[in-house]
Amino acid sequence: MTDPLYAEALETFGQLLEEARASGMVDPNAMTVATADAQGRPHARTVLLKAYDERGFVFYTHLDSAKGRDLRANPHAALLFLWRHLREAGVQVRVEGGVTQVDAAEADAYFASRPRMSQLGAWASRQSQTLASRADFEAALAEAEARFADGPVPRPPGWSGFRVVPRAFEFWYGAGFRLHERWSYERGEDGTWSKRMLQP
Repeated sequence: MTDPLYAEALETFGQLLEEARASGMVDPNAMTVATADAQGRPHARTVLLKAYDERGFVFYTHLDSAKGRDLRANPHAALLFLWRHLREAGVQVRVEGGVTQVDAAEADAYFASRPRMSQLGAWASRQSQTLASRADFEAALAEAEARFADGPVPRPPGWSGFRVVPRAFEFWYGAGFRLHERWSYERGEDGTWSKRMLQP
């Protein structure tokens, strides 16, 4: 059974995400993903959240991209959602946890839902590797278009998703004069969750 406080954190996140979607902002599911490589050097970038449930928060990438290499070497990540225009003075949600790769069936299902050009782009791109010229990428994209012209585009080898399995949440509600409201949810070593308020 899902721990009640974990369920509360997920429900709170869902409500905030729906507020962000209803506001009409572009890409309300955008999140910063912070990783660290095998030497502990941090890296951060913005990606799109594609799914979340009690199992965790999912995004997709090439496994040989910079973030893919980081996560395979050091399977931990921090996520940050920032919705500056919500509530009184903005809302942030932080999620931290271990990372697992989604299974092939889940990755296949998501890849099949993507626009065709995005599917072709996944075949053309060697994400994060050096590109000699934009023309080289356009040629690789044209090659992918020709290769799959007569049928569906399958998921490329080495393209998949990662799931961040939460061990901590923080909900930050901005207020004037930096008198913010902050709530922390944390999973203990025994698997039970706790909740506490943090100083602004």
